[in-house]
Amino acid sequence: MPLSRNTIGAVFVGGALVLTLSALAYPAMLGVESTSSNTSRIIANTPYGPLTEADRDFVVKVRAAGLWEYPLGEMSMKRGTTEEMKEAGEHLVVGHAGLDAMCRKIAPELNITLPNQASPQQQQFVATVDSKSGKEFDSTAVAIMRVTHGQIFPVIAKIRATTENTLVRQLADLANDTVLDHITVLEKTKLVNFDQVNFQQTTAPKLPKEQLTPPAPQPGSPVVVLTPRPDLDVNTASPTPSPSAG
Repeated sequence: MPLSRNTIGAVFVGGALVLTLSALAYPAMLGVESTSSNTSRIIANTPYGPLTEADRDFVVKVRAAGLWEYPLGEMSMKRGTTEEMKEAGEHLVVGHAGLDAMCRKIAPELNITLPNQASPQQQQFVATVDSKSGKEFDSTAVAIMRVTHGQIFPVIAKIRATTENTLVRQLADLANDTVLDHITVLEKTKLVNFDQVNFQQTTAPKLPKEQLTPPAPQPGSPVVVLTPRPDLDVNTASPTPSPSAG
């Protein structure tokens, strides 16, 4: 189910960069759940170091995350009922624009095909939040985003610890800072139910792989670009520490 126009806002198509399906097979399953294949298998030797299935899947996963969290950030900026919620939306937009730029920069160097749409599961996340209003909008958005950010956080750490590819390592560094920043601003809304989050992070529903896989782009189609927003003046590289008790 495609995102409606009012949820994609500043997402536009850049015609200068075109990626086609390459010799690197498109990932079989991505999203909230991890892949079941032998992700340590080297699928390409590049000038930046060997590229494994896990490396490739990580680049695609980061790209797909931006394709749904960026629109959700825009919605939070416009429809959030508190300043903390609007701030979280700004951080989502700025952070994923930065990650998206890096994904689009390194993907051609590594011969990786990037999706132009989020997975059906991720698109449903956006639709679910979009159907809410008022305080329910806030709580639903925070619940979904805090769970998904908590699930990707250890994946980033594992990639950073194991990859031998310098470009993937750079992306993991940026993703680590960005996701930690997003977790921090989501928690500042005071809407995170940690018992619920911890349960859902470790008991994700088993969905068919087609629900978790971003659709492969049509050959020759221009790559969707997430609009940079320097006007928001948001720094997502180093999160603001949460206030300590006492």
